[in-house]
Amino acid sequence: MEVTLRQLRAFTALARTGGFTRAAESLHITQSALSGLIKELETQLGVRLVDRNTRRIQLSEVGREFHSVATRILRDLDGALENIDNLKRLRRGIVRIAAPQLMASTLIPEVIASFRREHPDIQVHLLDCAVENAIAQAVRGEVDVSIGPHREGLTDMAADPLFDLPFMAVFPPGHPLESLERIRWADLVRYPLIALQGQFTNRLALDLYRQAESEIPTIHPSHEVAFMSTALSMVSAGLGVTAGLPYARTLVDLYGLRMRPLQDPVIRRQFFVYNRLHASPPPATQAFVRHLHAHVDERDWGNPG
Repeated sequence: MEVTLRQLRAFTALARTGGFTRAAESLHITQSALSGLIKELETQLGVRLVDRNTRRIQLSEVGREFHSVATRILRDLDGALENIDNLKRLRRGIVRIAAPQLMASTLIPEVIASFRREHPDIQVHLLDCAVENAIAQAVRGEVDVSIGPHREGLTDMAADPLFDLPFMAVFPPGHPLESLERIRWADLVRYPLIALQGQFTNRLALDLYRQAESEIPTIHPSHEVAFMSTALSMVSAGLGVTAGLPYARTLVDLYGLRMRPLQDPVIRRQFFVYNRLHASPPPATQAFVRHLHAHVDERDWGNPG
């Protein structure tokens, strides 16, 4: 038995209007086409649904019972189709994104604000966390996408490049580094260095070892903290210096600190937008990621010093 949606819509239109002519007009089909759909439906079901006379149709007892079922099916289906259309047209939806705490307090709020101006009916849920935890949120399916640096072994994750930026020296105004024409890593590590916990220091030391052409700066952090905002606060208090990426500029300025390029060597970090490899992000999330890319592309990070 194969009952079609066209048959159900023809039957409910006939029951609603009480006549073949008006039902056909409401569906924008011919009366003969409507009559054919009703006959097909009755044949499929093996029962008479409509009692016909010269003036008006009436539903049979079986037809009345079937009408309530058909109406409920079409109502649920139409509601589901409308819901999908709203999601597709970005009239509703939820974006769940995880980002490192520093990015969540600088770049991402700007992106959310501009995205909401274009799509006010989309909710954006931001989870701020340590760098090492951001990608894990997407791996576990707790968010739709995560932003984070390159990491090995993420075989089940799709990585979409977002930006590639150089490390910058961050220090208080009046610090001896401010008087240097060029700030080298060897200059930075002469002062108490505030670094991030986790893989940050080890990866940085390895990059310096691989890329330094002569003197290899040795990194011995005086403090290791979980969040870059803590490091910036400690730098502001005169407890040392740190190294960060240009997207932190707004927070660096808020603390009244200085940010200059680090050279000899130039160490860069690439960040990606991660999502599960075989999971299709919903339309709202896809739109947000496109908006994020456009926002990043507009930023002038080429000369952040």
